[in-house]
Order: sequence, then C-alpha cells, then structure tokens
Amino acid sequence: MTSRELTDARSRELTDVRYEVDNGLAWITIDREARYNAFSAHTVDELIHAFKLAWGDSAVGVVCLTGAGEKAFCAGGDVKMAAEFGGYGPTDYGIFEIQTLHRVMRAIPKPMIAAVNGVSAGGGHVLHVLCDLSIAADTATFGQSGPRVGSWDAGFGTGILARAIGEKRAREMWYLCRRYDAAQALEWGLVNAVVPLAELQAEVRRWAGELLERSPTALAFLKHSFNADTEQLAGVGAVGFDALDIFVHTREAQEGKAAFAEKRPPDFARFR
Repeated sequence: MTSRELTDARSRELTDVRYEVDNGLAWITIDREARYNAFSAHTVDELIHAFKLAWGDSAVGVVCLTGAGEKAFCAGGDVKMAAEFGGYGPTDYGIFEIQTLHRVMRAIPKPMIAAVNGVSAGGGHVLHVLCDLSIAADTATFGQSGPRVGSWDAGFGTGILARAIGEKRAREMWYLCRRYDAAQALEWGLVNAVVPLAELQAEVRRWAGELLERSPTALAFLKHSFNADTEQLAGVGAVGFDALDIFVHTREAQEGKAAFAEKRPPDFARFR
C-alpha cells in the first residue's frame, strides 16, 4: 500500500461510529442512538476500521468503546432492520464481519475499556464482555437476547462470559434472557466498577491514565497471555456462526425477529 492509499484509508468518513483520540485514549463511540446503538453490518465495518486505527496509532495507548447518548451502550444487532429487510444491510465486502470484529478486539495489543452507559444486550453485551475491563454507569443494564429473538452467539459470546461470571450464571443469562442491573453485574464480576452516569467518562479517563503509565509491551504480552487460554473459542465461534447463517432463514428464526419488530411475545412452541 502506498502512503497515499494509507492516508485515504485512515481518512474514511464514518457515519455510524465516532472516533476521537484524547491524550493517549481513543474513544470509539457507536453513534446510532435512535436504535439504542444497535449495529448494522455497516456499523460493524466502521468499528473494525476504528479499532484498526487505534491499533496502528502510536499516540494511542488505551481504547474505550461506548455508545452515544445516555440510554444504551449497544443493544446488539439491529433486529428491527433484519426483520424488515432480511439482513443487516450492505457491507464493504458483502460479508457480515461480526467475527472479524471480535477477533480484532482481542488482537489489538492495547487495553480496551467498555464504558457501559446504558443498555448492554445481545451482541452488544458480547462486545462489553470482550473488552479487557468494563466500567458501568449505575443506570446500565445487562443481558443476552438470542433465544428470545431466535439467535445465538457461540464461541466467545458464551465461553468468555462463563469464565467471567461462572458457567451457571452464564447459562442463566443466555437461556432466560433476563436483565440485570449494574449492582448485580458488579457482584457477579461482570464489570470492574460502577459509578454515577455523570461520572462515567471521568472514571474511564482515570483508569486510562493509570494504564498509560504502564509498560505498553508488558500490557500487550499480558493481554495476549490472557487470551491464549480461550483462543480455541474462535473455532467454536466459526462453527456457531456458520450454523446461525443457515438458521436465520428458517421459520423459527423469522418468528423471533417478527415478534420483536411487532412488539409481541414470540410463539416458538410449534418448533419444539
């Protein structure tokens, strides 16, 4: 790649994501507030781009992922869009690259903090779990949504969660699709700290300040060392997402998405 091509890649105009760097801390913000920061395929493309920008920028030592506004961190995949259009929309390469996003988040050799400012659900909950550290507002809520809408996130989405809070609690979150408040998340070890919403960004800044004082090489080796124990989950995830790609075209999956869009309970009984 020539220097001109590299400059063009870095200057890509973002529409669903905001990317800002402030004194060593890169803020990556999902900017779809009207949809509770749920992601489309285009959003995922932009998140991958933003994380790679932070990865390659020597001025960045810590990365923070958050959501726009005060209601949601990320509500997961845009199920309403999927119900209306049969998918998550166009992408750069014709691929819904959610697995690539997960891998980039794990591979970037810099600490990642999730600033959970509101609803963290479904695929959005997986994103916070994949971050190295999570700091939550006291208004944040947490939960998985897959079985409610006819979906799942195998691999990292289940395996990392089970290691974080224990297998029984992880199964509870995935099977029952309940919502948990920030106090419960802290008690379970799902987040590192809880602060008032008005103090969330300042708290992230304080944690980032401490991290920026540490050896970046040591932090990179530690991150990859922690990741090594769960790297086999990438293969499980690949199988799981391949199966999901087939499943989403079934009547059972379509019932889940239609019920969500129509704001009614799904009728899964006939699929048992």
